[in-house]
Amino acid sequence: MEKVGIVGVAQTRYQRNMPTSHDEMVFEVTSKALEDAGLTIDDIDNTITCTNDFFDGRTISSMGITDASGTSNVPTTNVEGDGTYGALMGLMRILSGHFNRTLVVAQSQGSIGNPCIITNAMFDPLYERYLGLDAINSAALQVRRYMTVYGISEEQCAKVSVKNHRNAKNNPYAQLPMDITVEDVLNSKVLASPIKLLDTSPISDGACAIILARESDANKGNNKPIWIKGVGHSSDVYHLGDRDLSDVSVLQAAAKKAYSMAGITDPKKEIDVAEIYDAFSYMELMWMEGLGFCDRGEGGTLIDSGITQMEGSLPVNPSGGVLSANPVLAAGLARISEGVLQLRGQAGDRQVEGAEVALAHGIEGACGQGHCVFVLGI
Repeated sequence: MEKVGIVGVAQTRYQRNMPTSHDEMVFEVTSKALEDAGLTIDDIDNTITCTNDFFDGRTISSMGITDASGTSNVPTTNVEGDGTYGALMGLMRILSGHFNRTLVVAQSQGSIGNPCIITNAMFDPLYERYLGLDAINSAALQVRRYMTVYGISEEQCAKVSVKNHRNAKNNPYAQLPMDITVEDVLNSKVLASPIKLLDTSPISDGACAIILARESDANKGNNKPIWIKGVGHSSDVYHLGDRDLSDVSVLQAAAKKAYSMAGITDPKKEIDVAEIYDAFSYMELMWMEGLGFCDRGEGGTLIDSGITQMEGSLPVNPSGGVLSANPVLAAGLARISEGVLQLRGQAGDRQVEGAEVALAHGIEGACGQGHCVFVLGI
């Protein structure tokens, strides 16, 4: 099987109330990703878009960005979910043998709608939606269960927010770069106990694009390709009440697939930098356990140890993570883009020195119902 590499990446700056439109954001990142790769739109033979009708406030939302992403004359598919799944679809397109270069572009303008109403719609319409569940209060149920089962503290969750917002100060794309303390997090407004304002990712607008190429074409551009060494995805049951919300076996299954493909046997030692989807502070702790960086219930101990800091042996979310900018759909693709920049040595002030293997992670659905894991290498 021929290898597939990432040859171009681009992001907008993430912010609330972006003055540009969906198609303008998509045109920006498409143009910049092509420039980064040293290609033109004529070199792209298929495109994957990631848009969502609910967040965009229109049906068949992908059609609104068709021209902006240059997909009018090539096969294109819309993935109405996180950008990591769009990248997975693009990878499969190339591995099918029918395509050479894939553009994957994801965008979101969360500020034009009401995220609580929108995320309420992802729950079962007969039993769960009428309870008023949304992304925030369902996450509160999950973190409460996680804390109860494993003894994780609110202070340990708050340390994630402190770390990632500080890291964001080195990221020119981040929305919320700032210095805060554990006490600031604990004293911030309670949204749904025990989740507080500074435990939560912001409402964000923005876009991200990457370009994938088969090995025979990957070395023809500006940059040395970053190879997709392994990928895995898995999904849990739909009904929230049918799941143990403290369980991360679905992420473990996805990570196992990616690690097996990449030849990773000890992720804590073999992965140099990780970009994890932390829509809420507690998620970084849970997902680190599911990714095999520590045993179950030891995510709090791991953050206490300091090894996930920029100066630690396993920096997690040096970009500031999703806590510092959450353009839904584009957020997972941004994790891949950040991993590519790290392995190229182009991450600027957030660079992890000597990084050769990176992990990028995205989620789908309520409380991490689905997970997608990429292992990238030079």
